[in-house]
Amino acid sequence: MFVYEDDDERASEVYAALVRKLISWLTIKTGEGDLFEIDTALRPNGSSGLLVTPFEAYRRYQQQRGSNTAWTWEHQAMTRARFVLGDESLRQRFDEIRRSVITAPRDAAALRGEIVAMREKVRAAHPVKGDKFDVKHSTGGMLDAEFAVQFLVLSQSAQHPELVDNVGNIALLQRAEIAGLLPPGVGQRAASAYRTLRRVQHNARLNEAPSQVSPPALQDEREAVLALWAATLGDAR
Repeated sequence: MFVYEDDDERASEVYAALVRKLISWLTIKTGEGDLFEIDTALRPNGSSGLLVTPFEAYRRYQQQRGSNTAWTWEHQAMTRARFVLGDESLRQRFDEIRRSVITAPRDAAALRGEIVAMREKVRAAHPVKGDKFDVKHSTGGMLDAEFAVQFLVLSQSAQHPELVDNVGNIALLQRAEIAGLLPPGVGQRAASAYRTLRRVQHNARLNEAPSQVSPPALQDEREAVLALWAATLGDAR
């Protein structure tokens, strides 16, 4: 996401050109492959939205002011957002927006339903063939753990500020268990499982190999993530 604060009438055009150039630099292909993968689909209004957004418009969009407001899945993304580069005053304001979004009052049951529905959409878009276990997309994989963490952050941060910081899924699972938001051992086992699944995924990417394994490989990790899902988002599929 790229935001700016500048009243010049040419600002949108100038900053959009700068961002396009920046993306071109960051996604350059090297002898070892792509330098970075840049996904701008999380900007306001997705792929149909402006590449760069005035800061005030971004604030209204995220904090639900006006008719054009962020969806729940965009608030899920905010749990993982962090300020990367820019003016210090904007960093402070961005952090304030992120905190206000994450700690906003929510109906836990409605939030659960929306997150489960989004998870099913993602699952349908990435079907796993045969009896393979995909470490990211399969039931009991990394995405299940990530969606569970996002539910915990969005539903509990107002009462548990230790969940606000973007410290990663592993640390957040540990913090949630310490806070009593997960049954004893569930958070720790899921955190350990997530660490293992990420390691398998990273090794597959480095070796340009599939991130799928044949059961019973990673069965313990899968069961740990399923226990986390049952404790947070329910066991119904």
